[in-house]
Amino acid sequence: MRSYLLPYKKLLWAVLIFQVVAVTATMTLPTLNAMLIDQGILKANTNYILKIGAVMLALSVVQAVFGIAATWFGSRAGMGFGRDVRDRLFHTVTGFSTREVDSFGAPSLITRITNDVQQVQTLVVMLCTSFISAPITIVVGVFLAVREDGPLSLILVASIPVLLLTIGTIVIRVIPQFRAMQERIDNVSKVLREQIVGMRVVRAFVREPLETERFDKANQLLSRTSILTSRYMSSLFPTVMLVMNVSSAAAVWVAADRIQSGDMQIGALIAFLTYLVQILMAVMMATFVAVMWPRASVCADRINEVLNTDSSIVTSANPTTELSGRGTLQFRNVGFSYPGAEIPVLSNISFTTRPGQTTAIIGSTGSGKTTLVNLIARLVDSSEGEILVDDVNVRNLEPETLWKRVSVVPQRPYLFSGTIRSNLLFANKDASEDDLWKALEIAQAADFVNAMPEKLDAPISQGGTNVSGGQRQRLAIARALVRDPGIYVFDDSFSALDLATDARLRTALLPVTTDAALIIVAQRVTTIKHADQILVLDEGRCVGLGTHYELLETCPTYAEIVESQMTAEEAA
Repeated sequence: MRSYLLPYKKLLWAVLIFQVVAVTATMTLPTLNAMLIDQGILKANTNYILKIGAVMLALSVVQAVFGIAATWFGSRAGMGFGRDVRDRLFHTVTGFSTREVDSFGAPSLITRITNDVQQVQTLVVMLCTSFISAPITIVVGVFLAVREDGPLSLILVASIPVLLLTIGTIVIRVIPQFRAMQERIDNVSKVLREQIVGMRVVRAFVREPLETERFDKANQLLSRTSILTSRYMSSLFPTVMLVMNVSSAAAVWVAADRIQSGDMQIGALIAFLTYLVQILMAVMMATFVAVMWPRASVCADRINEVLNTDSSIVTSANPTTELSGRGTLQFRNVGFSYPGAEIPVLSNISFTTRPGQTTAIIGSTGSGKTTLVNLIARLVDSSEGEILVDDVNVRNLEPETLWKRVSVVPQRPYLFSGTIRSNLLFANKDASEDDLWKALEIAQAADFVNAMPEKLDAPISQGGTNVSGGQRQRLAIARALVRDPGIYVFDDSFSALDLATDARLRTALLPVTTDAALIIVAQRVTTIKHADQILVLDEGRCVGLGTHYELLETCPTYAEIVESQMTAEEAA
């Protein structure tokens, strides 16, 4: 994390210089005040009072100006640090494959980018604005207090170690609790996100009481951890105040006899008490930072876990940035396994699809269809074999070049908050309005978009929750068409459409995909029946490859799927 402070080295040096000047001015005032009392007020020396008063006023102005400057530069450095860390985390996470995202979990990643960074950023700001002045105040204050009265300064020798020992004991105990607290926050975020996203499922199965109980359990765990942490932390400031008050009372008690005997002046006592308060207040400020340090340290560790995690998707040192072909896709003995898994998700998958050709993929749930789609878009990398786009291994392609060539429409497409226009332009910011309407017409979405008062400027809520599932799928298909890639991948993207709309959409797709490879993952046989080739998956293996009629004769798995969905007449 320290490396992210290096760009602000000049600002930090400025903070240090300004803090030294401000603290020096502040610590000089008690000595001048003692001189004002002893040499001016007690002796009724008006000229001396005015002279020392003017100096004190000037030092107060210097202290205020330099203190404000130190705070401004420190805040700027701290905020810049937080911005840079969030930016780095964002780019790191966006470079993750689905494997790394699933490993951390979306709620945890969000917490780390927001809450965890905020905790560390707050600590950095406190270090720059308050903590730097604390050791300077302590050192200078002790020196000046000893100069005012050496014997009385022994009180500081006793009080400061007591404070440090108490603070250290509490901090050591509280660090594990802060780590547990961040984990509990992650858990609450996870449960809450699941319940909000899956609200319909929860209600459909009347799971509200059980899910409420689940949330209450996570919330109670967080609450208990917070209470335990607060018990430790609540003793810090009372301890500081207790030591400060006892030390002040001891100083007055010791000094009373010495003032009476003439060995000490009243001004010196007032100055010493001021130094005592300033020193112990500096210790208390350091204590405040010490309170924040354990939690920030835990958050920093969690941030570093993300930053130190390498994506399993590694870009070639000299990637190919241009492709000569239009959209040829080849799988050569491709397999995929999760780390530590005994059974591969995919094994020995081989097929080729070319521009103008429609390749369909079908199989039972868990057969590996979605994993295969993720491999095409290189959301994960294959464990074995090769995947080639236009005769170039996807591992040797620049990611942006690959993503420009491949457009994936998932079964559950995501629409961004904004408008229909902004969601379509997400695929190609230079697309004209005619291009957008053409894509909508092909996707069978033009009718319902025209029916909206705002048409292309109709609002879309986050996730597209203000439109139906079928409309969301059609808008996502239109977005893919605006992109005009060489390879279209529809991952069960017609599942929310009725059969008539499905048929019209597939018919409309044919003319615009004559020079592009079309890959359709589907559960319905009617959707893929007329594909040029059909890849049948079963438990991660290819058990059939051919046309509909060929597979009916040669592939029992496919014949079983057809039989379960279609009558003999429909199958023919």
